[in-house]
Amino acid sequence: MDNSTLTERGQVSVPAALRKSMKLRPGQKLVWLRISDREMRVSVETQAVPGPLGVLGYARKLRGGAARRTARWMQELRAGEK
Repeated sequence: MDNSTLTERGQVSVPAALRKSMKLRPGQKLVWLRISDREMRVSVETQAVPGPLGVLGYARKLRGGAARRTARWMQELRAGEK
């Protein structure tokens, strides 16, 4: 059984053997659930896979410059057809 000590600031370290076996990485969220007055459960929060709407606005970061309206895009596309 692995043990941890609670610091004065309320921090706890996850033992290295557990971190390695569970493949925990810095920045991952842990969820604490109180079971009773003397027991709690800690689980790793699963990261939600973004759906199709999760990528909206992402292209703007790649595109750079000022945003263009659809009419402007169509105008540029049609100009290339000539």
